[in-house]
Amino acid sequence: MAYTVGMYLAERLAQIGLKHHFAVAGDYNLVLLDQLLLNKDMEQIYCCNELNCGFSAEGYARARGVAAAVVTFSVGAISAMNAIGGAYAENLPVILISGAPNSNDHGSGHVLHHTIGTTDYGYQLEMVRHLTCAAESIVSAENAPAKIDHVIRTALRERKPAYLEIACNVAGAECVRPGPVSSLLPETPSDLTSLQAALDASLAWLAPRDRVVLLVGSKLRAADAQAVSVELADRMGCAVTIMAAAKGFFPEDHPCYRGLYWGEVSSPGAQELVESADGIICLAPVFNDYSTVGWNAWPKGDNVLLAEPDRVTVAGRSYEGIALRDFIKGMTARAPSKPATAEGTTAPRLELAQAKGHAPLTNDEMTRQIQALLTKNTTLTAETGDSWFNATRMNLPGGARVELEMQWGHIGWSVPSAFGNAMGSQDRRHILMVGDGSFQLTAQEVAQMIRYELPVIIFLVNNRGYVIEIAIHDGPYNYIKNWDYAGLIAAFNAGEGHGLGLHAKTGDELQDAIEKAVANKRGPTLIECSIARDDCTSELVNWGKRVAATNSRRPAAD
Repeated sequence: MAYTVGMYLAERLAQIGLKHHFAVAGDYNLVLLDQLLLNKDMEQIYCCNELNCGFSAEGYARARGVAAAVVTFSVGAISAMNAIGGAYAENLPVILISGAPNSNDHGSGHVLHHTIGTTDYGYQLEMVRHLTCAAESIVSAENAPAKIDHVIRTALRERKPAYLEIACNVAGAECVRPGPVSSLLPETPSDLTSLQAALDASLAWLAPRDRVVLLVGSKLRAADAQAVSVELADRMGCAVTIMAAAKGFFPEDHPCYRGLYWGEVSSPGAQELVESADGIICLAPVFNDYSTVGWNAWPKGDNVLLAEPDRVTVAGRSYEGIALRDFIKGMTARAPSKPATAEGTTAPRLELAQAKGHAPLTNDEMTRQIQALLTKNTTLTAETGDSWFNATRMNLPGGARVELEMQWGHIGWSVPSAFGNAMGSQDRRHILMVGDGSFQLTAQEVAQMIRYELPVIIFLVNNRGYVIEIAIHDGPYNYIKNWDYAGLIAAFNAGEGHGLGLHAKTGDELQDAIEKAVANKRGPTLIECSIARDDCTSELVNWGKRVAATNSRRPAAD
């Protein structure tokens, strides 16, 4: 049998560890989808639309380190680009693959369907270059292998999304077979001179400081530095705090863990610990308006060592070309013990009193019952909004994971992302917390959880509006048409699925619903939690006020 461009792509995707790829069919990618199906090492997973397809792949990349989404030209790919922007912001290597017009149509002057009505079809490639680390258009089989390998290699190296566009008549054309996968997994070594200089400067900076704190940021996973950060904490013995978007990136059962640093909405004691430290070692942070609470909690100054994925800044100097993992290993080998901030302090514990079972369900009671579900084998996906604050205040067993999207912040992201994550890690328990407003954007992908019998437990908070937006800036646009969310599951089942839709208006009803959800192993369970609109965490309210003040700054004077 002849070997084709589509087969080459499929084998490469399987070689880098994909067991699944996500797809939405369209006439420009049908031959490519056929070619991908020939590879029995991967399963083709279907999504309801291209936005959801991109976010499903993003969730899969969170679980397995890399993912692929296959869509059609223009009407599909431009929709998927929203999710690819999220993958770029969140440092996730998602390979977006788009079918494209027949190679013979380029330069023909033809106006084609699924385009914007011009005779130049290059606009999609031009657009996607801004959202990816590599983008290639394949219009001949001869150069397809080199372009495929370049895109995959760059995505893996940069931990960013990449893009392939394959002409519909080229996907089934003959090409060579791929070689070993090792050629796609390049190690980028640190510049040894720069690394040594950074270590010497960092150790000199550290030597006179007693009250040292490690602050773990959200790029730690993309830098493949989670395990070595634990070793550094073991070596130094100082307090370790995390940023909100790094929830779950450092084990909370570690003896040095001291909670979440997020300015005035920090875990109890964490703000004072960080802001009174004479040395803050920031590991792979992202300091944006959200993470700094409107630029009010941004560690700066001579007492800050900034260790980013590819550089270290300390004592007024920046050292480039350094892999974060190598820097942390070097510090672990040589750093002195600095236990002062860990001594006499303890990790925060969320202790919520159990509400009376017949009382109306509250946000705290819902949070208490969800936390009781968490195990070392749980992945908790938390949507933009108060779900962030509920997730970040929970105590995680070692091994538990939390997935957030704090940089991109696309409401509705969590439903397809949880679907993709569950597909990529079916050995774990998956819990999703999502608000009603966010759910309305991407609800369709619950039907795919039913289709593939994924037992995701969904806690849908029905408080009839965009509560996070109400906290930031209220107006009539923050209130939505109510749905019977639990009732949707029967429609999605269509007489053949195994999803459950349940209502919970009291603590007792929620407890009963959770028991049914845990027992349901053949599909998702959506628990619609009815909560008063003004019942949210105080952290959301305080954070929202700060962000609103930042957004409402007057234009600078000329």
